[in-house]
Amino acid sequence: MTELLKNILAEPQELTLSLNHTLGPGRAALDKAAQIVREAEHVTITGIGSSWHAGMAVLAFFQAAGRPASLVDASELLHFAALAPNSALIMLSRSGKSVEIVGLIEKAQRSGARIIGITNTPDSPLAHAADVTLRLAAAFDHNVSITMYSALPLVGGLLASAALRELHADLGSTLKTALAASGRAIGGWQQQIAESDWFTPDAPTYFLARGASLASCHETELLWEEAAKAPATALTTGGFRHGPQEMLSPGARIGLWLDGAQLREQDMALAADVRRYGAKVMVIGQHVPADTGDLVFNLPSIPAAWQFLIDIIPAQLAAEHLANLRGVDCDNFRLCPYIIESEGGL
Repeated sequence: MTELLKNILAEPQELTLSLNHTLGPGRAALDKAAQIVREAEHVTITGIGSSWHAGMAVLAFFQAAGRPASLVDASELLHFAALAPNSALIMLSRSGKSVEIVGLIEKAQRSGARIIGITNTPDSPLAHAADVTLRLAAAFDHNVSITMYSALPLVGGLLASAALRELHADLGSTLKTALAASGRAIGGWQQQIAESDWFTPDAPTYFLARGASLASCHETELLWEEAAKAPATALTTGGFRHGPQEMLSPGARIGLWLDGAQLREQDMALAADVRRYGAKVMVIGQHVPADTGDLVFNLPSIPAAWQFLIDIIPAQLAAEHLANLRGVDCDNFRLCPYIIESEGGL
């Protein structure tokens, strides 16, 4: 068994630990961070790599509530943007030590921005500098980010919900039920993967999603690259329909996330059209008819706004399977350090 697969199998339990900590011993820090967000005139979410993808799910909560907020890649924010007065900066980083994060701390302090750090490293530069630190309180992954990726939007989503006064008393139990059900579903998903002809070593692959599932879509692209060492593209489902569909040809692979509430019929129609052009489609969502795609993962029940928390798990399993199919080492990086601590070269 690969270390990557071990991390995936442990993920539902580790995320439950993170959830319990945030709503239990970490609740005072969560409430303090939520107050900082409410008091700020400008809210900026930032991270890099998988942390930036996690920020897409956090941003979706603010957008759905009509609360202006922005998501900016940490390197871009550091070098190409100014922080507005009276800003709250939500910084997502599993290590809290990446070179861009360290640089942003200094920039935020110079501008007077208040920092909310979401990290798994309490002795990191981010945790020491933040006005409030929200700990992930879960085990680090072997290498490729699995639980560490998912815990970031979990805690970030809880922060957004608290800041927007939408953190309802039953949310914790609802999410824990969904995580437990996802853990039980993994074996069935693995069997589907083993029996599916959706996988092929070198097919052009596009991942498409909407809303908070864009986080899972972009993170899956990264998993294709980090774990399976294979190129892939991530797009909004709407954006795919404005030109990129010209790449469709027999043999292409499409991964499609169906939102829990929005545009489901339209996106199922897209899946049918794509299949008519000879591409094979993997579909991930809730209550999805089995004939919607060539490989369909049905998720346990979860509120639509929180589907991102579990709809990454089948994709993580798929990436691990593709790595094995391609005969590559999904447990180790060939070129990328675990923590990026300089800004030049590879």
